[in-house]
Amino acid sequence: MKSGAADEWLARPLDAYRAEPGAAIVDLLLCEAHQQQKLLQDGQADVALLHSPFDSTAGLDTETLYTEGQVAVLPTSHPLADRSRIRMAEVTALLELPMARWPGPGGGYPEGPGPEVRNLTQLFQLIALGRTTAIMPASVGAELRRDLTAVPVLDAPPVTTVIAWPTQSRLRAVADLVHLATRR
Repeated sequence: MKSGAADEWLARPLDAYRAEPGAAIVDLLLCEAHQQQKLLQDGQADVALLHSPFDSTAGLDTETLYTEGQVAVLPTSHPLADRSRIRMAEVTALLELPMARWPGPGGGYPEGPGPEVRNLTQLFQLIALGRTTAIMPASVGAELRRDLTAVPVLDAPPVTTVIAWPTQSRLRAVADLVHLATRR
């Protein structure tokens, strides 16, 4: 999983799985953006948390875990920081800051303005310094520094978190973990 992704949500199924008789040991591998699919394909990971529409699930089996809205992450001193919600047009019109750029699946960055970031620590520091902004899943709000705030963006597309595994996997431990993770 990406560092900082789904921390609160992940503890519940991992604890439930650990309590199961014969449960395998689960080692968490925290990675950078877009590394999860490659780790699954290379056999370095058995399951991963992916976030649609950002991560590709091609060649993987998936189960939906949850869907959430998105927020604009802003410095607390920004004029939009006190708003209860905003729209994408307001974000682009009122923020003269370029959006941060994340590496793609091949590791390269898309062309354009905005700083290159690899993790939330870098991103949050650049936002706090007034150098960029980001539209992110609402759950990121739990990870924010005190000098940042998250404002819901009403018309941003929702983000769906899925648990994914290689289609050819026949590991009982994977099936058991997926079953516990998707139990409502």
